[in-house]
Amino acid sequence: MQERLTRSQVPVEQTWNLDDIFPTVEAWQTEYDEVSELIGTVTKYKGRLGESAQTLLQCLNAQEALLIRMAKVSAYASLNQSVDGTNPAYQAMAGKVASLRARIESETSFVQSEALSLPGGTLQLYLGEEPDLEPYKITIERMIERKPHLLSPETEMTLAALAEVLESPAIVYQRSRTADMSFEPVVDSKGNRRAMSFGRYENDEDIVLRRNAYASFTEGLKAYQNTYGATWGTEVKKNVVLAKLRGFPSAIHMLLDRQQVTIDIYDNLHDVILTELAPHMRRYARLRKQVLGLDKMLYCDIEAPLDPAFNPETTFEQASEIVLAGVSVLGPEYKEIIATGLKNRWVDRADNVGKTTGAFCSSVYGVHPYVCMTWGNKMRNALTLAHELGHAGQGVLSQRYQRLANTRPTMFFIEAPSTINEILVGNHILSQSNDVRMRRWLIMQFLMTYYHNFVRHLIEGELQRRTYALAEKGQPITASVLNRVQGEILEDFWAGEVEIDDGARLVWMRQAHYYRGLYPYSYSAGLTIGTAVAKAIQEEGAPAAERWVEVLKAGGTKKPLELAKMAGVDMTSKEPIRQAVAYVGSLVDEVVKSY
Repeated sequence: MQERLTRSQVPVEQTWNLDDIFPTVEAWQTEYDEVSELIGTVTKYKGRLGESAQTLLQCLNAQEALLIRMAKVSAYASLNQSVDGTNPAYQAMAGKVASLRARIESETSFVQSEALSLPGGTLQLYLGEEPDLEPYKITIERMIERKPHLLSPETEMTLAALAEVLESPAIVYQRSRTADMSFEPVVDSKGNRRAMSFGRYENDEDIVLRRNAYASFTEGLKAYQNTYGATWGTEVKKNVVLAKLRGFPSAIHMLLDRQQVTIDIYDNLHDVILTELAPHMRRYARLRKQVLGLDKMLYCDIEAPLDPAFNPETTFEQASEIVLAGVSVLGPEYKEIIATGLKNRWVDRADNVGKTTGAFCSSVYGVHPYVCMTWGNKMRNALTLAHELGHAGQGVLSQRYQRLANTRPTMFFIEAPSTINEILVGNHILSQSNDVRMRRWLIMQFLMTYYHNFVRHLIEGELQRRTYALAEKGQPITASVLNRVQGEILEDFWAGEVEIDDGARLVWMRQAHYYRGLYPYSYSAGLTIGTAVAKAIQEEGAPAAERWVEVLKAGGTKKPLELAKMAGVDMTSKEPIRQAVAYVGSLVDEVVKSY
């Protein structure tokens, strides 16, 4: 049986270069200590914000400097832990960072509460008096918007001091998943024993291996379901209580307020996609069952390749060239950013014990983004790489043109840059081949992208929507409740085309997204925007591409709906959602006809 590598066995060229943040752990520790001391540069302004606009500016500048340095300290710890969660030293670093973050949030919480306690109109007057406050205008305006939902300064300070405790559900989930959870080895169709890890072999062409892995995965999850049920139940209860304390109608309203999105838009995405996309995906499921010759469609069969003999391979180096060619339409500045990242080890692509599953991008202010993924020498990996580098491109451009506070759009918009890249690169690959099988393969990859963002992640979002509704009514959230509701959602969507067994009912245990507010549904928003923008770039060329790059440079200087409008997409309307769903339907039509 082939054993997975430990982190120390991984070739260095497959890893990211964290030396760009700190050259050694000792250097990290030195910075950690200095950041701890730096808190005083902010707290010395406590009780003084009413003195003048200049004093407020000095305080905000000191806070920004503190947060920039803290971001590096935090990133170094979290990135190390994400690729080697079994390492006790990295676990300890993450714990120290969580404590320091809570201390910073607690001791600097006075900035917001004190600024908002100033006499009415003072902040607006300060903005007019001091031109150097302009970079903080959005921060100040957002403070004012949040004022009705703020608690007393003492309470806000207490909540900030408890930040580490309040984030414990996410910490427990992530640490147990990467460091504790294990699965029984599995056997493939040839009798070979394979080491098993989180979500492995789920899209493998070998039905024996795929289903054995699914069974092993399911049994492994079952052992933790009550723990994770309690963990997520605590997260939900926390948000329900905080929403009531802050005077929001519900936890959903509170979490959407952070995203600067109305509940109508949130509901539109759920209602339109889940209702109108379902017939297309059921038709696709029937085709998959027929082509694969399955006795029944299990959850693990949804992503199985329809043409397993055709699974184009590519190296990381080849994929890098493909990605660069695909995004070149976005102009030389953007292309150079992506090229730099590919050349200078921004990407960690190894597979090793203790590495987190899935893929993500983390942008470190003042350094550069880091991409985490697992490379399998398949063309599908190239699309994942393009996706994560979309986050990286946005991170670099926003940091290049904006101050720290204005670099990140809200969560509602965060997946748009990534999905646009994925579509652009996919379209480029499509344009380079006249092969019928390649075209069908690519269309199926597009369908998988829409499946992940419009189906899998939105079903996660629907689980959140229903779970929070139950919690608001006083229903304790437990594993049995989550299993039941998850099963109901899947059964409603697939309508018998996919068998909803124990493994399917446990999919709520798979994602850390649930611990990041209303993150899951935002993938559907990003893909809706991405579909419309990619279509505009295809039809208009440079003008649409230039508009999009300007959106990326804007970072978080505008609300997400304004950013979408800047790109030519009106997300207050259901029309872009319906157009994206119709596009998925056309992809299904083409695949069905190809058989």
